[in-house]
Amino acid sequence: MNTSDYKSLEVWRKSILLCKEVYLLTRKLPKEETYVLSDQMHRAAISISSNIAEGQGRESKKEFLKFLSISRGSLCELETQCIITIEIVLLNNEDVSEILSLCSEIGKMIRALANYLSKQLEMNN
Repeated sequence: MNTSDYKSLEVWRKSILLCKEVYLLTRKLPKEETYVLSDQMHRAAISISSNIAEGQGRESKKEFLKFLSISRGSLCELETQCIITIEIVLLNNEDVSEILSLCSEIGKMIRALANYLSKQLEMNN
C-alpha cells in the first residue's frame, strides 16, 4: 500500500468525491438551512479529506493515525447529519443513499489504512 502521497490514496480520492456529492446534495435543502445544517455538512465533508491529507503530510505514522481518527469522526458526523435531514423531513432516503453508501465505503477504507499503519508501527518497535 503506497502511503507516500495522499493524492495516491484511494480513500482520499473517494473522500473528495464524497465532498462534491455533499455540496450537490445540500443544494436541495431549504434556504433557511444554508447557514446551519448545510454549513455543518460542508465542514464535516471537507474535514474528511483534509485530515487524511494533513495526517499523511506529517510524515509520521503515529500522526497519520491520529488524523485518520479525526477523519473518521468527521465521517460519522456527516452520516449523522444526513440521517437528521431524513428524520426532520428535509430530504428523503433516496436523496442521501449515495452519500451514506460512500460514507460506509470510506469508513471501511479509513479503518483498513489505520490497521495497516498500526501494523507498520508495531513492526518498527
